[in-house]
Amino acid sequence: MAIFSIQRFNPEKDNVPCFKDYELNVPEGATVLDCLNLIKWTQDGTLTHRMSCRSAICGSCAVRVNGHPKLACKTQAADEIIGGRMKIEPIGNAKVLKDLVVDLELFYSKFQKVKPWLITEGSGVTGQGSENNKERRQSPEDFHRIDAASTCIMCACCVSDCNSWAANEKFLGPAALAKAQRFVDDSRDVGTLKRIKDLSEANGIWDCTHCGECVERCPAEVKPMDRIISLRTTSLKIGIWNNNGARHVRGFVDFIYKSGRLNENILPVKSMGIFNIPGLLSLIPVGIRMFLKGKNPPIIHRHIDEMDDVRRIFRKFKQKT
Repeated sequence: MAIFSIQRFNPEKDNVPCFKDYELNVPEGATVLDCLNLIKWTQDGTLTHRMSCRSAICGSCAVRVNGHPKLACKTQAADEIIGGRMKIEPIGNAKVLKDLVVDLELFYSKFQKVKPWLITEGSGVTGQGSENNKERRQSPEDFHRIDAASTCIMCACCVSDCNSWAANEKFLGPAALAKAQRFVDDSRDVGTLKRIKDLSEANGIWDCTHCGECVERCPAEVKPMDRIISLRTTSLKIGIWNNNGARHVRGFVDFIYKSGRLNENILPVKSMGIFNIPGLLSLIPVGIRMFLKGKNPPIIHRHIDEMDDVRRIFRKFKQKT
């Protein structure tokens, strides 16, 4: 017997969400989705949640269980009952339509922006209207580069806990960027340069903060942050440096390679671009706030032991790359 504390919200009646407790005798081997269905079918028919395949393929049953997103159909209820209770909420970073159902229109719109289709010879940048209908073969090795991204089921679990999305809804998000990597690294696609240039713009690959939540929450082992890092690597190899993120990487590496230490006073300037006057001026208020809070880095850094070893590691890395 366990108590399920479920967030309820009916926009036609409620001003704010609230929690309602349901007591349920959990069957052996039941998933969280099984329990939600039993509550709906036997206790409260007004409870609203999404489900479809019940096989961890469609991604529609994603909810937050005890604070983090999970696929309800894949999650064993017994593993999530803590002290006789389980807390269930709608996934985060999305507008709640009713109870556990959220509006995913914004989430899906991000996929369209990354052009999730093959751009082939003769098809143009839209990927439409190709007159070449021949089979496009791909080696197992080439497919391996896009295999992980191909397993995304678009459940939005990664977006639910994404800190960058929470701070900026214009951010493309880990799911869409993972899908982008699937096409950027596809050996049959000819639009790589255009794709990477677009992804390197604001709200793209450089806006990920490396919190790692998307990797922790993805139920399909897509590892979205790894896909984003792959896109960044491709961008740098191609030579797209005209953005803050790429300049930040170059500045970071240059400082460590040359001196063995990071100069945090100059790095923001190198990241913004020394000729980017509006950007440099925008750093002033941040610098003032840091100074007032005592968070600004020291002008003269204290000596760091074994700096020669740090430089040696970077030199060895540079030689291999």
